[in-house]
Amino acid sequence: MNKIILWIIRIIPAVIFLQTLYFKFTASPESVYIFSTLGLEPYGRITIGILEIIASILLLINSTYFYGALLGFGLIVGAIFSHLTRLGIVVQNDGGFLFGLAIVNFILTGIILINHRKKFMKLLKFDS
Repeated sequence: MNKIILWIIRIIPAVIFLQTLYFKFTASPESVYIFSTLGLEPYGRITIGILEIIASILLLINSTYFYGALLGFGLIVGAIFSHLTRLGIVVQNDGGFLFGLAIVNFILTGIILINHRKKFMKLLKFDS
């Protein structure tokens, strides 16, 4: 994959994760509502925020971006599942914006994992 395209695919999810941290760590009403609805307030909100920082940092480092994508993909699968089961696509009249960001991160981190599927399979021990 072209290096510039790969960098863009890495930067976008990192930026999305990082921009949502402000809301998680300042206990914004929308963030508190989301995690209260999920029964994870406040510890889940803070823990997920920390994991998103880690994923973002890993995504931006050349030698670790695969692991950042793997962590980010796992976090986003949880977010999408939460939207589809408990939160709904539209959360507090956001027009589905948060769900849309989750879909973008799902697609981009998924592209990284697919691009490195041999490494992924080796990690899962399906390939020696």
